[in-house]
Amino acid sequence: MTRRGMKPTTLAPPAVDIHSVQMARKLGLLVTLATFAALFFFCGPRWSFEVHETMRWLGGALIFVCISGRTWCSLYIGGRKTHELVTTGPYSVSRNPLYFFSIVGAVGVGAQFGAVTVAILAGVCAWLVHIIVVRQEERLLLAAHGEPYARYLAEVPRFWPRFSQWKSVDVLEVLPRTVARTFIDALFFLAAIPVAAVFDLLHHLGLVRVFLLLP
Repeated sequence: MTRRGMKPTTLAPPAVDIHSVQMARKLGLLVTLATFAALFFFCGPRWSFEVHETMRWLGGALIFVCISGRTWCSLYIGGRKTHELVTTGPYSVSRNPLYFFSIVGAVGVGAQFGAVTVAILAGVCAWLVHIIVVRQEERLLLAAHGEPYARYLAEVPRFWPRFSQWKSVDVLEVLPRTVARTFIDALFFLAAIPVAAVFDLLHHLGLVRVFLLLP
């Protein structure tokens, strides 16, 4: 259940605040996306047109799952992460469902390239960025919440949901501005769809040379 008004137990003085960690996460994702933009620009898929298009449609579906999932999670956690231990809804089955959906979205972005290898690589890179951030966040949240968070660490998976542990809540306090901000931020993943289409057109017109075909 969601714990309100909990008196923080300081186990270790955090070296940085959680907002700095979040900025590092966003910077890491931007660098990753820039790298994949270069792949889109200079490489092409080895698959047939039909497989290519199927991959892009599946990727688009994953991007929409990412946007919906992140918005849903923000209903529970929005604005409360640093001062309240939330363990209901998606946070009862995964400690980091927002990040889980971001990884799903990264796979969808990679799939816009039309190659399985790029989709998998995008997911792995996003996972690496988030695992580094999550380890830092866990240290900060352990210092803020103490023993209750330690039990939460032991009981709930870091990323992949364990649906058998689902816990609901009768009343949910929602911060509309935070939810809207999360939704708008998640729309950034959609940019991969028109960007990939533009690169495909440039390749088709011969304006950009393809140096490597990827499976």
